[in-house]
Amino acid sequence: MNTNSFSNKRSFEKRESNQMVFGIRAVIEAIKSGKEIESLYIQRGLSGEIFHELKGIIKENNISYQQVPVEKLNRITQKNHQGVIAFISPIIYQRIEDIIPDVYERGETPLILILDGITDVRNMGAIARTAECAGVHAIIVPLKGSAQINPDAIKTSAGALYKIPVCRHENIARTAAFLQESGLQLVACTEKTNESLYQPDYTAPTAIIMGSEEDGISNELIRISDHLAKIPMFGEIESLNVSVSAGVLLYEAVRQRMLK
Repeated sequence: MNTNSFSNKRSFEKRESNQMVFGIRAVIEAIKSGKEIESLYIQRGLSGEIFHELKGIIKENNISYQQVPVEKLNRITQKNHQGVIAFISPIIYQRIEDIIPDVYERGETPLILILDGITDVRNMGAIARTAECAGVHAIIVPLKGSAQINPDAIKTSAGALYKIPVCRHENIARTAAFLQESGLQLVACTEKTNESLYQPDYTAPTAIIMGSEEDGISNELIRISDHLAKIPMFGEIESLNVSVSAGVLLYEAVRQRMLK
């Protein structure tokens, strides 16, 4: 291995680690400095003036958090965490409102992937890898109830999560409606239809929606979708893994666009 490749490998390994920050003041300063908080754990029953300052900053920056027993925090670190532990995201989240105009300005046809509640980090990584290979312009995930972008997700994506924009929004349905207003059709991959995945015209500006591993796509998103797309199944097993399903739909879009 030459020196450059060894250096690049070490750089990649360093980037793929989520940085842990603990202690109330340290977490406050991390948020103030603009760090992307991937996950935040706060001890139940915590109080005090400095804690209320933290709560105010959390609310101001719309950061989601979990209230957990102190035992969970102690399992994460034995150091003096003061009841607060945060993990800083290895990626910088973007806004889809900024990406769509840029895609149009470049003369490209938007292809967006919405992940409605994908919770398995390896599925997240595998989907991101396929999406990057397929030329997807951005992945949209919910602020809450989505897999963390952590080292496992980064590894499974083969680094794709560093390359493809990931947008994290509080209300996915509202974000999907914005995409429709921006000229994109919504194609929801679901078994609750007789419409084949091959029927939609993916050469048009498109956002493909994939649902969670257990519950599928939310009814709210199903209702506003322009097309419902079903993957034909001929075996005894009733469904595919969500990362495989995403690949099937994305590459149908690629196929149609290559033939255009």
